[in-house]
Amino acid sequence: MTEATLLISSKNYSSWSLRGFLLAKLSGISFKEERISPDDPRAREELLMRTASILVPCLIHGDVSVWDTIAIAEYLNERFPEAHMLPEDHIARARCRSIAGEMHSGFAALRASLPMNLRFRKPGFMIWSSAQADIDRITTIWRECLETWNGPFLFGHQPTIADAMYAPVVTRFLSYDVKPGGLCQDYCETILSWSPMKEWIADAREEPQEIIELDLDF
Repeated sequence: MTEATLLISSKNYSSWSLRGFLLAKLSGISFKEERISPDDPRAREELLMRTASILVPCLIHGDVSVWDTIAIAEYLNERFPEAHMLPEDHIARARCRSIAGEMHSGFAALRASLPMNLRFRKPGFMIWSSAQADIDRITTIWRECLETWNGPFLFGHQPTIADAMYAPVVTRFLSYDVKPGGLCQDYCETILSWSPMKEWIADAREEPQEIIELDLDF
């Protein structure tokens, strides 16, 4: 089958695009990136979270188009089982799917209060209580997984779908000066050292586009 195409939006601002990229890297699929400009009204609405329909990233693989991160994850896992995108143990696999789904559908306060912006740094940022509740839940998830499966990734020595789903949270913690401490801090460092993450962040720093609404010093 021909090389896949991954449609993405801004590397600096789009957490969903980052997830799609990491999932593609996990699977080992050969793919090229095609960027939709943040000036495109549809992409801009997604980045500013003014729409419930998230259409980027979208993976185009032959005659197949998949445009939801969970759907992309399941598609790639089915097509490339040798990549072990889900843990082999059935208990770990069930937990991995559960926490990936929770990230996909939840944590609205965190998304709204701490939007992804890889170039942004705000020491001492004031975290609202609703966002703090999301942070507490996320760090509980991480801690339980790291203690059960012994890290450095959530389910052991290899990254999985869950790590791809939670990786943008790590960048938010860095941007807004959230210090989870202990195992969770170690996990953040593991994700930031993950080679696909380093590649994405390096590209984001070179990205010329700016979205003023997401660069406000709030």
